[in-house]
Amino acid sequence: MFKSISKILITGFITLLPIVLTIYLLYWLAVTSERVMGNALRFALPDTVYFPGLGMLAGVIIVFIVGLMMNAYMVRQLFALGEQVLYRLPLIKTVYRAFRDFFDFFSPKKDQFGQVVAVSINGMELVGFVTQEDPERLPESFRGRDSVLVYLPMSYMVGGYTLLIPRSELRPLNMSMEEAMRFALTAGIAGKNANGRNT
Repeated sequence: MFKSISKILITGFITLLPIVLTIYLLYWLAVTSERVMGNALRFALPDTVYFPGLGMLAGVIIVFIVGLMMNAYMVRQLFALGEQVLYRLPLIKTVYRAFRDFFDFFSPKKDQFGQVVAVSINGMELVGFVTQEDPERLPESFRGRDSVLVYLPMSYMVGGYTLLIPRSELRPLNMSMEEAMRFALTAGIAGKNANGRNT
């Protein structure tokens, strides 16, 4: 009986936790933007104009405008120049580059990985992502043979390995990057049911 109750409680916990964490993250973002932008707006605007939620609205508008401006070539170039300055500052360059790489992973502006492939290693197959197949963009010592860089994610971890692998050891997979990443990170638990939907 206790085993059955524990199983039900764990099932409920696993079901609710992603929802609660998502709601909490959105709540934290809304409260933070309201606090930061609200203080600035209260300083700049009369009390009769300001209303609760205006700071959050202003934050959303600013983020939208920045995203819109990043479509302009000149803005991207200026932003890249500013990043080059940050990349030369001790300590800051390490922290900033780590955050930049992490958030670039979720960027919708481009595919972070290329073809999803199965990598053959000693009779086993691992799910990987081709990250670089242009020989001219590889280190000089890696050129001269028909190999590509492949990223192999680790299950339940933010990390993985980047290996230089011959093309002959790769087999293209008919999976999107999102499906393959979810499959690899959850150790195959997030598979597909008979209807083709992710479980």
